Amino acid sequence: MKRLCVFILITAGIGLYAQPAGPAQFPADGRGGPAVPRGLPPTHANLEYAAADPPGSNGHKLDLYIPADAKGPLPVVVWTAGSAWMADTGKNGGGLVAQQIHPAGYAVAGVSIRSTSQTKFPGQLHDIKAAIRWLRANATKYNLDPNHIAIMGDSSGGWTAAMAALTGDSPELEGSVGTTGVSSRVQAAVAFYPPTNFTTMDAWGLRKCEGPRCHDSAVSPESRLVGCAIQTCPEKVQAANPMQYITPADPPIMILHGNSDQLVPHNQGEQLYMALNKACMNAIFISLPKAPHGNWNGFLTNDALREAATMRSTSDDCSVVNPTPYTPSWKTVTDFLDKYMRP
Repeated sequence: MKRLCVFILITAGIGLYAQPAGPAQFPADGRGGPAVPRGLPPTHANLEYAAADPPGSNGHKLDLYIPADAKGPLPVVVWTAGSAWMADTGKNGGGLVAQQIHPAGYAVAGVSIRSTSQTKFPGQLHDIKAAIRWLRANATKYNLDPNHIAIMGDSSGGWTAAMAALTGDSPELEGSVGTTGVSSRVQAAVAFYPPTNFTTMDAWGLRKCEGPRCHDSAVSPESRLVGCAIQTCPEKVQAANPMQYITPADPPIMILHGNSDQLVPHNQGEQLYMALNKACMNAIFISLPKAPHGNWNGFLTNDALREAATMRSTSDDCSVVNPTPYTPSWKTVTDFLDKYMRP
C-alpha cells in the first residue's frame, strides 16, 4: 500500500463561486457567496491547536481527515478556507479536499485562522504556523508523518499558503501562538489565485474600480489585513508580500490562477511565479483563461473553466518550461505532492 500523507490545506476565497452540487453543504462564505459541498466528514473535528482568541471564536480550531485504510505514518495536507480574511471558518472545505486526495494516500487538516476583526497581520501567519507546529507535535498521536506536511489554499488562503511556505522557521515571523519550539516548515505548497503584491491589484484589475470596491480603499480586505489603507503604509504592505521572503531553502510551489479573475487579478499569481522563476526555484504556474475568481475545485474538474489552460514551470537548476497547453486535474495536484512529499 502506498504510504499516506497528511497535507494542510488552506483556502481563503474572496467570494467563492458555486461548487458542484452535493447533498451536504456548509454555509455561504462571509462575502455572501453560494454554499459549497462538504465532502467527507472529519475523523476528528474541532481540535484546538491553540486557545480561542477571542474566547468563543473558531480561529484556532482544525479538523483532521484520515483515510479509512491508513497504515501511516501519514503525510499531511493543510487547508484553510476562504473569506477575504473576514471570517474564522478556514477549516470549511477540508472535507472536499479529503474526498479528492484520500485515494492518493493523503490525510488532510482543515485549519481555521483568525479574521481581520480578531487580529491584524501577522496574526494570521502566526496562526497557520501554530497549526503546523501542533500537527508536528501531535503526529504520533494521530499517526501522521511530521516530516511531510504540505499546505494549500485559495485566494486569501492561497496567500496564507504562500506566506507559510516562504517563511518556514523564520524567527521574526513565528509568533508565540500555541505550540512553540517545533518547526513550522512545510515541504510543498499549492496556492489558488493568491493575492500577493497588494499595491498593484487595482492597476491590474479587469475593470476600473470605484470607491470602497477598490483594493486601495481603506476598507478593502487587504487594508483591513494590514491595518491601514495599503497605499499609505508601504512597509506594512511589503511585510505581507510573500515575494519578500523567497530563499533557496523554500519548498516547491504550484500556483493556479484564472485570467478572468475579477477580484484578484491574474497578475498577482503570475508575479509570485515570476519571482520564484528569477530565484531559480521549483515552481509551476497554471493559467486558466476562462476561469473567474473562486471555485477552486472547478479549476481541477470543470471543463468550461479549464478550456485553453496552460502550464509553465521553473526548476532549481534555472531551467524553464514555457507555457504549453495543459488540462489541470486533481491528479496534477497529487502528482506534484507525490514528487516532493513521498519519502
